[in-house]
Amino acid sequence: MFWYGDGMNGWGWFAMSAGMVLFWGLLITVAVMLFRTLDRAGERPTGSRPSTSAEQILGERLARGEIDEEEYRRRLTALRSSEP
Repeated sequence: MFWYGDGMNGWGWFAMSAGMVLFWGLLITVAVMLFRTLDRAGERPTGSRPSTSAEQILGERLARGEIDEEEYRRRLTALRSSEP
């Protein structure tokens, strides 16, 4: 009986529109961040050591006494000649 219009007088329509855009923007942002986080978790193996180069491994084997200096130099030459 005393109602006038649809209740959206003044800036009420703007506040409601901005609130809806903010809500959906926030929801989409959270979904994208969650997806990226879960996607990255599958890429890196857990508990693995960082990879070492072949020359480092060869040097470690020489230091441990597994190979002698002649074997070290021969393998090092072979490694360096096969690199692109």
